Amino acid sequence: MKHVVKARALLLLIPTLMLLQSCSNTVTPGNRGLRWYPLTAGLLKEPLKEGFYWRAPWNDVFVYDTKWKTFKEKVDALTADDLPVTVYAAITMRPIPEEIYFMAQEVGHEWYKQLVQPQLLSAVRAVVANYAMVTLPERSSEIGSKIEAVVVEALKGRHLDVYNVALSEMEFSQMVLRAIEQKQAKEQEKEQKDFEVVIAQRNAEIARIHAKGEGDSLRIRAEGEAESIRIRAIGQSQAQEIITKTLTPDYLRFKLYESPTAKTLIVPDKLNIPLIVNPGADQPR
Repeated sequence: MKHVVKARALLLLIPTLMLLQSCSNTVTPGNRGLRWYPLTAGLLKEPLKEGFYWRAPWNDVFVYDTKWKTFKEKVDALTADDLPVTVYAAITMRPIPEEIYFMAQEVGHEWYKQLVQPQLLSAVRAVVANYAMVTLPERSSEIGSKIEAVVVEALKGRHLDVYNVALSEMEFSQMVLRAIEQKQAKEQEKEQKDFEVVIAQRNAEIARIHAKGEGDSLRIRAEGEAESIRIRAIGQSQAQEIITKTLTPDYLRFKLYESPTAKTLIVPDKLNIPLIVNPGADQPR
């Protein structure tokens, strides 16, 4: 008897749970909900934030994902020099949570395929067409920024928020890869030559400074020697002038008397007779 009662209770509980489930909706974090009253007001404008919401079985709550998502596209494009390239573009975006009602009215849940994807493909092809093939790798960041600007402008007023557009990868043909390698090799060769020119200019400047220093040193030394000679000449001239002034007859007589080899004869001052001096047998007459 007890088993029968439990079975009947379980049979009644299942429909009840199903009815309760059909009378509620849960909006999870990162989503927004819109109430749907098909018999009366239709779709309500006020977005529902995360939470649990009761409703009548004939009504509903439409849930929209408003988290940031990244969508990737493989785009075949032509460059400015009419060469094919495959570009892998990634766009990160989301619906604007506060404007989810208007987006639901215009495009619904398929907003990426209907609005974003066509604009992204078109923007990638249009921007890439302005660049030569060999410049694509080094300017990928610039190209991504321009694609983003084009997409943002195209989606203005469509209730979508674009965070970023970037080029993750590019595929080139073998011919194009060889052209890129040649361009890089030429750039490296040019950089090496520029570096060698800078080194040569620096060495020349160092040599010039060194030569100037040696020249200045020689000039200073020559000027010093010339000044020394001039000073010695002035000193000798002054000395000779002083000596000339002091060589009086009395001084010369004094020096003569002072000499140990000199012989002195004293004669009368006004004696008018010949004076014969015998210097000695060992001295010439």
